[in-house]
Amino acid sequence: MSIKSDRWIRRMSDRPQGMIEPYEAGQVKQVDGHRIVSYGTSSYGYDVRCSREFKVFTNINSTIVDPKNFDPKSFVGVTGDECIIPPNSFALARTVEYFRIPRDVLVICLGKSTYARCGIIVNVTPLEPEWEGHVTLEFSNTTPLPARIYANEGVAQMLFLQAASDDVCETSYRDRGGKYQGQTGVTLPRT
Repeated sequence: MSIKSDRWIRRMSDRPQGMIEPYEAGQVKQVDGHRIVSYGTSSYGYDVRCSREFKVFTNINSTIVDPKNFDPKSFVGVTGDECIIPPNSFALARTVEYFRIPRDVLVICLGKSTYARCGIIVNVTPLEPEWEGHVTLEFSNTTPLPARIYANEGVAQMLFLQAASDDVCETSYRDRGGKYQGQTGVTLPRT
């Protein structure tokens, strides 16, 4: 297994129905003269952006969090250029980018240091071979203070791991009909 470089990411994304759409071939650090949390292709990964669509966890309805029987009333929908996450709480969002993962690739997501140093943890499960869709992001605010997430700016980095040519998976996410295949928008737990 090998980690893939910026050249590979550009090659895989710079074509119709590419791996990342839309994608940025380099690092964007400013927009309209204002500094932002960077996004785009880095040396060995791709920094994704957060969309303007958020779901903030609330206990207003006092429901139980149950992954087998999830109550959507546990979240309040927010649309905007930023989202405030209450202390010791979390929010869901999605990437601006839509991904199409090749059959011989597994993608791991890690949070960006700018957010990690503020006590904001980004959690994403691996993007499996032949999965596609917008990535649902979970932001955990581990601090006792409200935390701000900026839409359309970098929030996490995707690392692409490619299997050896003789060791491609037998069954991909698409083959087994994964329940999150082709997801768009912020996707809540499904059973």
